[in-house]
Amino acid sequence: MDLTQGTEQEKLRRAKKMMLWFGIVSLIMGFAGWTSAYIVSSKRDDWISDLQLPDAFFVSTAIIVLSSITYVIAKRAVSKGNQRLGTVFLGLTLVLGISFIVLQFVGFSQMLANGYYFTGPTSNIKMSYVFLIAAVHIAHVVAGLISLLVVMVQQFRGKYTPENMLGMELGATFWHFLDFLWVYLILFMYFVK
Repeated sequence: MDLTQGTEQEKLRRAKKMMLWFGIVSLIMGFAGWTSAYIVSSKRDDWISDLQLPDAFFVSTAIIVLSSITYVIAKRAVSKGNQRLGTVFLGLTLVLGISFIVLQFVGFSQMLANGYYFTGPTSNIKMSYVFLIAAVHIAHVVAGLISLLVVMVQQFRGKYTPENMLGMELGATFWHFLDFLWVYLILFMYFVK
């Protein structure tokens, strides 16, 4: 396939999608590095093997999975010309995304209440990794919420139609990536003792 062929709009569409995927691959590499360091560090003598992840992390996992479903419904609605339903489900996705972040901080509070700290004399390397991985993911969810807000503003302005949904598609792709990334991370932290 010759990527130089096609209209300017088609080439711009391909370029934007490719840039998003370059960004996603770079994020995957960063999290792969942290999870690799987690595995290597698990051989240390001071590694906690019986750590229970906070319940709020599991509830937030269900919330972020649900938010991906609401984003899919929003995208389908707009692709079928139902702008109102699309807007409602984009708003619901935003609420669920914010709820995910709130629950992550509740999880941090639960860990602190159990005596697990990120740094300091009572901290542990495993807990530092758990805090770090979750916090960096939260930062990326904030970026996802910003992209979702941009999509919502464009939706309110009537930019998206069944024929023109590139911005919504890009936002949904990034959001779904964040969802799958968290599911991977929570399973990783749960099973890698």
